[in-house]
Amino acid sequence: MQRREVVSRRHTTAGIDAVWALASRARTYKDWASFTVSTLEREGDPAPDGVGAIRRFGFPIYKSREQVLEFDPPTHFAYTLLSGLPLRDYRADVTLAAAGTGGTDIEWRSSFVPPWPGSGWFWAAFLRFTLNDFTKRLAKAAARQP
Repeated sequence: MQRREVVSRRHTTAGIDAVWALASRARTYKDWASFTVSTLEREGDPAPDGVGAIRRFGFPIYKSREQVLEFDPPTHFAYTLLSGLPLRDYRADVTLAAAGTGGTDIEWRSSFVPPWPGSGWFWAAFLRFTLNDFTKRLAKAAARQP
């Protein structure tokens, strides 16, 4: 099956450090994303959210697990999905760049192999909605930071 890619881009007036503080720290997601659960199952290097960290997101009856693959403050981190969705070979890269006009440009890029033939369109649409929601909420929450 063909690998799919979904990208969401957003600009925020917040500085890159404010955006990084929210996007890179698993425990903050319940404060700005649509999750009620956001925890670390295992700390990474550097602690707590660096390479090797296992993050859990979701709701009391459903949680996904992700492992951090790359961690380059304050501009980039990448993770893979360990469980929670039936996607294969899932990888996401979150990249932050200081914007020339001020603020920060956010790019959240995911790629995956669909779990079943003919399901790629559905999972791409689902992830496009999800990533657009993440970047929208992240941009707004970062802009509200002192």
